Amino acid sequence: MKYITRTVWILSLISLFTDMASEMLYPIMPVYLKSIGFSIVLIGFLEGLAEAIAGLSKGYFGKLSDYKAKRVPFVQLGYALSSLSKPMMALFIQPLWVLFARSLDRLGKGIRTGARDAILSNEATAETKGKVFGFHRSMDTLGAVLGPLLALVYLSFYPENYKTLFFIAFAPGLMAVFASLLLKDKKKSEPQTQPKPSFFSFLGYWKTSPKLYKKVTIGLLVFTLFNSSDIFLLLKLKQSGLGDTDVIWAYIFYNLAYAALAFPMGILADKLGLKRIFILGLAVYAMVYFGMAFTHHLAIYLLLFFGYGLYAAATEGISKAWISNITDKKDTATAIGTFSGFQSICTMLASSIAGLIWYNYGAEFSFMLTAAVVVLVILYFLILNDKFSRI
Repeated sequence: MKYITRTVWILSLISLFTDMASEMLYPIMPVYLKSIGFSIVLIGFLEGLAEAIAGLSKGYFGKLSDYKAKRVPFVQLGYALSSLSKPMMALFIQPLWVLFARSLDRLGKGIRTGARDAILSNEATAETKGKVFGFHRSMDTLGAVLGPLLALVYLSFYPENYKTLFFIAFAPGLMAVFASLLLKDKKKSEPQTQPKPSFFSFLGYWKTSPKLYKKVTIGLLVFTLFNSSDIFLLLKLKQSGLGDTDVIWAYIFYNLAYAALAFPMGILADKLGLKRIFILGLAVYAMVYFGMAFTHHLAIYLLLFFGYGLYAAATEGISKAWISNITDKKDTATAIGTFSGFQSICTMLASSIAGLIWYNYGAEFSFMLTAAVVVLVILYFLILNDKFSRI
């Protein structure tokens, strides 16, 4: 475990606390939004637009982090904004204000993501990227297990009293902010001398980026375009007649599987190749979505959510490790930020489209369409030149 440095531990604990706060709210978010008057279409639009804001800011602040040759200030500010957004979701219940609070949370994510992932990349070698990113994802997702568990305990005593949960979630958010103060930048590079980048200047990286980066990113973005918010999975459980407690337990089970598998999948990816493990994750995802289209039983849902955890463990950290290995070290934050920016725009479209398809054609058709597209994405990655498979 010598490759898990002090900095990796701190970043992982910060992510654990932040995810504990966020995921405490995530399972009840669609129920809460519906309780204050949001329709399924508006929920999809809210989630999509919030992700688009995060995406555009990821690209810009990733570029700005590379430009200034600094990481830690972006990480600290980003986690602080996300922490502040939690109580705001309870204080403001009008759609416009809910959008503002949700967007502030996503803006915080956008500010910190590129810089944080660049720090993780710099703490690893090409041979340990899967392990480092996998360990971080495991700790991050452990927070996603603890958060819903706390929510479940609270709701068992105070059913449907959702607002107070938003204030409770503020506490682990503050712990993440305090932990971020332990980070320090390693002063090894000088700020760039060219003019300060504009908000959309990160888009220019696409023109100068390596060909492999473009090929990988295109495949990832097509997948993202049909990979809507997890909220729709939770709504499918709710639609099948499961109660709030069952929905939260299913979500906890998914995150537990994700947390347990992310680090082992990272180790496996370093041995077998990042691309191979990523494709495995996509194959599992397609099977899960086909299954979600046809089942209505809790036991089957649990099996599918375990598969969903395996998919996430095999793709989330792996994709960033993959990107960081095929780009120049000085452009790491820009490369990840640019990808994340395009990814979040696709997520906005995916969630909005999924909401409309669900509303007009039903959940089953929405899930089947997604699964079919993912099969095509798998074929795309399989026909990439074989020399990429060991990356």
